[in-house]
Amino acid sequence: MSEIASPNASVADFIDARSPQFTELADKIWNLAELRYEEFASSDLHIEALEAAGFRVTRGVADIPTAFIAEAGHGGPIIGILGEYDALSGLSQEADVMTCQPSTEIGNGNGHGCGHHLLGTAAHLAAAAVKSHLEATGQPGTVRFYGCPAEEGGSGKTFMARAGLFDDLDAAISWHPAVHNGVFSGQSLANVQAYFRFHGKASHAASSPHLGRSALDAVELMSVGVNYMREHMLPDARVHSAITQTGGTSPNVVQANAEVLYLVRAPRNDQASDLFERVTNIARGAALMTECRMEVVFDKACSNLVQNTVLNEVVYRNLEAFGAPEYDDAEMAYAKHVQDTSLSTEDIEGATRTLGQAWRNPKPLFDHVALFQAGKEPTLYGSTDVGDVSWITPTAQCFTACYAFGTPFHSWQLVAQGKSSLAHKGMVLAAKTMAASAIDLFRSPETLEKAKAELHERRHGKPYVCPIPPEVELPFKRA
Repeated sequence: MSEIASPNASVADFIDARSPQFTELADKIWNLAELRYEEFASSDLHIEALEAAGFRVTRGVADIPTAFIAEAGHGGPIIGILGEYDALSGLSQEADVMTCQPSTEIGNGNGHGCGHHLLGTAAHLAAAAVKSHLEATGQPGTVRFYGCPAEEGGSGKTFMARAGLFDDLDAAISWHPAVHNGVFSGQSLANVQAYFRFHGKASHAASSPHLGRSALDAVELMSVGVNYMREHMLPDARVHSAITQTGGTSPNVVQANAEVLYLVRAPRNDQASDLFERVTNIARGAALMTECRMEVVFDKACSNLVQNTVLNEVVYRNLEAFGAPEYDDAEMAYAKHVQDTSLSTEDIEGATRTLGQAWRNPKPLFDHVALFQAGKEPTLYGSTDVGDVSWITPTAQCFTACYAFGTPFHSWQLVAQGKSSLAHKGMVLAAKTMAASAIDLFRSPETLEKAKAELHERRHGKPYVCPIPPEVELPFKRA
C-alpha cells in the first residue's frame, strides 16, 4: 500500500498564503444570503474566482442555473470536493451583535444559519490547493469542485445525483461548520418533502356555511391525524409541517383553498417512503371528511448518509495532524460573551451531550479534535443531500469549530458569528483538512479501492436509487 503522509506541508503553506482572499469571498457570500436555487450572485462569485485560477467550469449542470462543476488536472482518479452557498429564510442578522437584530446589509431577510457561506468557500479553497499540488508535482488525477445549490430545503445534490453528475467519482470530500472539530461519523435521516393542497368550496360563513367546504378544515384535520400517528412511528423518525396557505384573511368566508408543506424523515430511504405514504393517506382521509379535493406536489427528497470508515480515517488523520485553531485571549472572550449573552444552559449542555460526557465543563471554544472511533455511528437527526452522493461514491466529511461552543444550528446566534475570526479560522482548517485528504487519496489508489469495497458492502450490493422520481421537476420549474 502506498504511504499516506499527513498533513501535507505544502498544502498548509499554500492555504495560509491564500486564505485572506477566501475570507473576503466568504464575507461576500455572507452578505448575499440567497435561498435555494436563487444563489445566482454566490454561484457567479465562485465561478469567477475558479475560472481566474485556471479551472475548467461547466455552468448550469443538471439543468440547474446555479449549479456548476469546476475541474483541474487530467485523468484519474477523480476526487470531488462538495461546496454549498445557500441560506435560510428569516435568519437575517447583524454580524457580532448578541441580540436578535436583522441585518442592514441583507434586504431579503435570509441568513446563513448553517454556515454555508463558509462551507462553499472552504471547499473552493481546498480545490484550489489541490490544483496547485497537481500542477507542482505532475501527479495524475482530476480535482472536481461541485457548486451545489439548495441543500437547505431543496436537495440540490439529489437532483444532481439523479442527473448522474457523481457517477464517475472515485471519492468525494466535504465538511460542515460546527462548534467542534471532528469527523462527521453519524447517520443522517433520509427525507421526503411535499405540498398537500386542498381545494374546497367558498361560501358565506354566516348566511350559507352549509354550502361551503373548507380547505382549511382539511389542513387542520390532517394535522390532527399526523399527530395521532406519531405514537405509532419509528422513534428515530420525524415529521414537520408548515402551513403555506390558509385560504385568506377573512373569517367570514369559507376557505376554498389551503396548503400545507410536510417534511418526513426516517433513518432509511425505504422507511421515509413508507412513512410519507402514511402521511399521504391521512391527507386523503382529511379530504374525504371535508369533501375537498386533494393534490400532492412532490417537492424534494434525499437519502440517508452512508458512512465510509476508510475515508473517515484519512480525514481524521489530517484533521488531527493540523490540530484545532489557536485562539487568542480576545477570541476566547468573544466566545464567552456569546455564551453568556445569547445562549442558554440547555444549548451548551445539549452540545456536550452530543459529543459525549467527556466534556462536562466545555470551554467557550472547542480547542481540540474529537476522537474518531470507527464503528460508533450515532444518529444525527438532521438530513443532508450529501447522503445521495455517499450512496454513489465513497464520501467523507469533517466538522470544524467556527462558533462558540453550544451555538445551535439554524439560529440567529449562529448567523451573528458568521463573519468572525472564529468562523474564518474554522473555515481554513476545513480547507487544509480536505485538501490534504484529497492529495493522500491521489497518492494511494489502494485506499480508494478499499473505500469502494466498503461502500459496496454497506449498500449490501444494492445500486443507488434516487429518491426523487424521474418525473418530478425541479422546484423552480413548477408553475
